[in-house]
Amino acid sequence: MTSTRTYRALGLTLRRSPMREADLLSVMYTREYGKLELLARGAQRLTSKLMGHLEPLTLVRVSVARGRSMDQVTEAEVVDAFPAVKSGYENSARGLYVAELVDGFSALSAANAELFDLAVQTLAALGTAGNTDLALRYFDLQLLRLSGFLPELYVCVECGEELEPDRHRFAVGAGGTLCPDCGPTDVVVRPLSLSALKLLRLLHRTESVGALPELSVPPPLEREVRDTLAATLQYWLDRRIRSQEFLETAKFV
Repeated sequence: MTSTRTYRALGLTLRRSPMREADLLSVMYTREYGKLELLARGAQRLTSKLMGHLEPLTLVRVSVARGRSMDQVTEAEVVDAFPAVKSGYENSARGLYVAELVDGFSALSAANAELFDLAVQTLAALGTAGNTDLALRYFDLQLLRLSGFLPELYVCVECGEELEPDRHRFAVGAGGTLCPDCGPTDVVVRPLSLSALKLLRLLHRTESVGALPELSVPPPLEREVRDTLAATLQYWLDRRIRSQEFLETAKFV
C-alpha cells in the first residue's frame, strides 16, 4: 500500500453496508491495491456528493485519505455503472455472483490486476454476451487460475499420464482429472464426460471473455461444467456460494 496520506484507485464495488449515522462501509476491489475496506462518511445522505457512487457492481475512480483505523473515500467518480447488468433481475444476480467470488477469493490489500480486469470484463460481457452462462463459466475457471487453484485438465494428477478420450474422471480434492487406473481413497471422485472436458479446456485456452466463440451448449453439458466448477470453487472457498444457490433456486441457471 502507498505510504502517502492520500491515493487514487480504480475500483469495483463488491458490497457495502451502513455504519453509524449516515456512513457507509464500502468493500471494493481495486486494480492498484486489491481489495480495500473503505469508510464513506455521510454517503447515505441525499445531499452527499458520494450518494449513489458506491453501489455494488459500480466501477469508480476514488480518492482516498489514509486513516488510523480505516481509509476514507473523499471523492468518487463513476466510470461504469454497468446499466445492462443492473437493468434485469437475472443479470443483476449474475453480477452479484461475480462480486461474491472476487470478494471470497481475495485478501485485503493483495493486488491482482488480472483478476480486476477479469471481473470488469465479465460484467461488461453479461450485458452483451449471447450466452451469459458460458461467460460465467469462463470467469469461474479463470478465477481459479488467477487464485492458484486451477484444476489439472490435461493429464492424470496421480500418475502424470496424458488422458485418453473417455478415460478420465475428476476429483476436486486431488486437484483435477484422473485416469481410470488412479483413484485416491480419501477424495470424492466424480464422472466427467469428454464433452465437458473439452469445454473446460476451451475455457482455459481462450484469452479473454470477449474472445469466447459463439457456442450453443446443450443444457445437460452446461449443467455438468457448471457443477464441476462450482464444486471446485466451493472446495477452495470452504463455504457455500450463496449467490449460486440463489441463481439455482430462481432457475436462472
